[in-house]
Amino acid sequence: MKTTPQGRFHPLFVSLGLALALSTSSAVADSGNNQWQDEAKDAWIDGKAESMLMVNTNLNNFDINTDVEQGVVILTGKVDTELDKSLASGLVRQIDGVSKVENELTVSQPASQSADLGQAVVDTKVSAALKTSLLLNPDISGTNIDVSVDDGVATLSGEVKSDAARDLAVLMAENAQDVERVIDELDVQGNA
Repeated sequence: MKTTPQGRFHPLFVSLGLALALSTSSAVADSGNNQWQDEAKDAWIDGKAESMLMVNTNLNNFDINTDVEQGVVILTGKVDTELDKSLASGLVRQIDGVSKVENELTVSQPASQSADLGQAVVDTKVSAALKTSLLLNPDISGTNIDVSVDDGVATLSGEVKSDAARDLAVLMAENAQDVERVIDELDVQGNA
């Protein structure tokens, strides 16, 4: 490096070195911060997925493992039927921030047994998925809504806080996969 006659470094070189060091450390800090945020988001998604699978009474959560990498949820483990495998994917796919679900779950029943599950199993799947959706929606108090599905007909009963919450719950049921009709038996608090 060029020095001044007194043996000190030239101020221009000191300034350039300082600027380079600051810009490099800033870029490294930003990339570390982004990595930390991505890992925190993945951990949040993983916790949410585990919780969602745990509260679903139609699945044995202890046989399902979840891992998350950059918003992609990977399901591994064992389930009883193809329907359970599909239900697990459908539940996890609803979580904010999930970009993709890789379902690597294995089915323990032979295909011949799980292929003939019938309408009752489809109704159970629809009921579980709809109840979970209602529970996760912050605009609806899903804990006070009972959901039953019989031959594709979803019946909603219980209490909601407003007409808007009732309309939203009915709309969600009408838009649920495999629901052909909705029976609204919901009561609005204060209107009963």
